[in-house]
Amino acid sequence: MSAQLQYPTLPVIAGTDYVHEPIQAFKAAVAQIVADAWEEDVSKIYAGVDTGKKGTDLALAVPRFKKGKPDEWIKKVEEAFKPNNLIASFKPQGPFLMFDVNKQAFAYHHLRAISSMAAAAKADPAAHNKEFGCSTEGAGKHLLVDFSSPNIAKPFHAGHLRSTIIGTVICNLHETAGWKVTRLNYLGDWGTQYGLLSLGYDRYGDEEALKADPIHHLFEVYVKINKDNDAEKAKFNAGEAIDPESTIHAAAKRVFKDMEDGEPTAIAQWTRFRELSIEKLKETYATLNVNFDVYWGESQVKPESMERAIQICEEKGLTCKEDNGALLVDLKKYKMDRAIIRKADGTSIYLTRDLGGAHDKWELYHFDKHIYVTASAQALHFKQLFKTLDLMGEPCADKLEHVTFGMVHGMSTRKGTVVFLADILSDAKDVMHEQMKSNAAKYAQVEDPEGTSAIIGATAVKIQDLTGKRINDYTFDIKRCTSFEGDFGPFIQYSHVRLCSVERKNPNVPVADSVDEIDVSVLEDPKIHEVLYHLAAYPEIIKSALKFSEPSTIVNWCFKLSHLVGSAWETIKVSGAEDREARARLFLFVQIRNVLNHAMRTLSLTPIERM
Repeated sequence: MSAQLQYPTLPVIAGTDYVHEPIQAFKAAVAQIVADAWEEDVSKIYAGVDTGKKGTDLALAVPRFKKGKPDEWIKKVEEAFKPNNLIASFKPQGPFLMFDVNKQAFAYHHLRAISSMAAAAKADPAAHNKEFGCSTEGAGKHLLVDFSSPNIAKPFHAGHLRSTIIGTVICNLHETAGWKVTRLNYLGDWGTQYGLLSLGYDRYGDEEALKADPIHHLFEVYVKINKDNDAEKAKFNAGEAIDPESTIHAAAKRVFKDMEDGEPTAIAQWTRFRELSIEKLKETYATLNVNFDVYWGESQVKPESMERAIQICEEKGLTCKEDNGALLVDLKKYKMDRAIIRKADGTSIYLTRDLGGAHDKWELYHFDKHIYVTASAQALHFKQLFKTLDLMGEPCADKLEHVTFGMVHGMSTRKGTVVFLADILSDAKDVMHEQMKSNAAKYAQVEDPEGTSAIIGATAVKIQDLTGKRINDYTFDIKRCTSFEGDFGPFIQYSHVRLCSVERKNPNVPVADSVDEIDVSVLEDPKIHEVLYHLAAYPEIIKSALKFSEPSTIVNWCFKLSHLVGSAWETIKVSGAEDREARARLFLFVQIRNVLNHAMRTLSLTPIERM
């Protein structure tokens, strides 16, 4: 490294990491200049140095620190300013102090950080937080994330899809910050509806259909028995004489009571349904590049833990009874109404199982944080759960968090029918495969067209979900999300493929092992600086996404990077360039690819190299 590229002496500022987040060094250099001119604390000034203000690299608003007219304070900086290895120029603009970086130094330090961290990650593939954008702030902490949570005998609907996608990104984000993460799938596998399902299977079940596709067949059975149940209700409402104890509803309650009591036949049938369904679910998750450490569920909550929760609630005077004998927790004074914790027949309900489950999970994991990822419609339930645990005095009560999301409307295939998730993914895959076939030459170079089209299809579905703020509702559109035009999933994959192609198309240009093997002085083109400046923001993008559990922050960063690379593509060429430029440009494109690749994996996408 030449002396002109070395860091000058920089101030010690808490929370900074000049090696792994070089833009912090440039901000610190600005802070030092201003702090010296104003005789202020450099850490205080550092907090006010902003990136992203149009027309400059780094800016500071004088009124944030000084009252009255800013002119005299601006003049102090003008008189004191001298360019250094990191900051090339200064100019005032209204109440702002505007600074531009030394572009060679900026390129050097960021390319060094990205490439060295990529090499470290490659040397230790098991590490989740070695790459550019990662940190160790969560080291030694354990996160439990409860997400996806489908019902074992119902379609994997849009709400479960959103929970699955968002929950996976939340897990990945915490791993980039050094957390140990346990992914838990809390299945909806208990309750009166499973008594109803058992009756339905006895009446309509087919062993071969169950083994072939258990979730689909059990759903068909469930729909049929529900129709029978509804018809029975209609007769009763019409005045027909029906013995209430002989109804399907009553029989279903009896079967569930048998399940709660551990009756062998009832438990054996339910166990088969659960185990077959989990195996089928694993196939679906594999297509989404999603995995779980634990398949848990309502059924796994210990009965003694539920009884313990009820007992504590009663001992602390938190309960009351309804006329029909149901036991409730009274949370009216906390503006959360009353919530049932034991039904009149003595069986459990969602809140009972969640109260007991929280205790079981705490005893097993002693987590530092536990996140539940569910739709915003369940917000009241989780407020009641967390408040009840707090009033019970449970040690995990202050470690729980509910991450919500909006609803998905219109989730359907091209034929317009709402179906299982597997059908949506199959449809997206088919669209992508047709698109790939339209370019015969490129299609011939793809080793696994079927597998590649499935990956792009899954990317399309995921990115449509993650593009907007998670709390917002959105309308699913299979035609739009599979488009190669505009900001959709295939565009991000295409950008990664183009970045991969640079190395393939220039086999005679060696890829440098480190930034010290290239001449960064040839990377001063404004388009290159624009790309590097965007890359420099990536660690802060990751931190923001982590802090607010907001995947869209990363998605939009990926889209902008893809546009910037597309804009630079025609002018910043490797092919045909003289040797120094070719080597430096190829090194640049490889590092851009490294960061985009990490961002995609954080979003649970599978980056591909050809399409």
